[in-house]
Amino acid sequence: MGRRLRFRGESRHKVDTKGRVSIPASFRRVLEAGDPGWVDGKNPEFVIVYGDSRRKYLECYTINAIEEVDEKIEALPRGSKERKMLERLFSGQSVDTSVDETGRIVLSAKLREKIGLSGEAFFIASGDTFQIWNPETYDTEEKAIEEEWLDDLPEDVDPLIFLDQVQGG
Repeated sequence: MGRRLRFRGESRHKVDTKGRVSIPASFRRVLEAGDPGWVDGKNPEFVIVYGDSRRKYLECYTINAIEEVDEKIEALPRGSKERKMLERLFSGQSVDTSVDETGRIVLSAKLREKIGLSGEAFFIASGDTFQIWNPETYDTEEKAIEEEWLDDLPEDVDPLIFLDQVQGG
């Protein structure tokens, strides 16, 4: 079994007036690997989830990752509140897209407005997904989260101890 590709890293990229922005090159390799329909010379496809008014970013899923989510949603009872809520978020408040030949995507005005994006976008890996943020919003949110996390931990704690708590690890 080969190594499972994951998104790693962070970067900032210019967004032009038409909403075109380059995807980090390393992210494009993961998108290709996570798209079962991708072949060399074809543009990899993925899904951008923009719903949930509390989110201040766009969450990007490979085709394989979104299919895992879809399977879990389909396993919920039809008509249940949980299934309806998740279907709305992952089916209704999402958009299929692909990377073009130049390594860019087009973020619609609706998506840019959702997160207040104009001249620059911040990309950050999140395991099997990645997020697109307004850089200023990310900086503010990250600082607040880091302070909250650090407030809950002793000053000399090594975050690697959390890995020891994982079963089967």
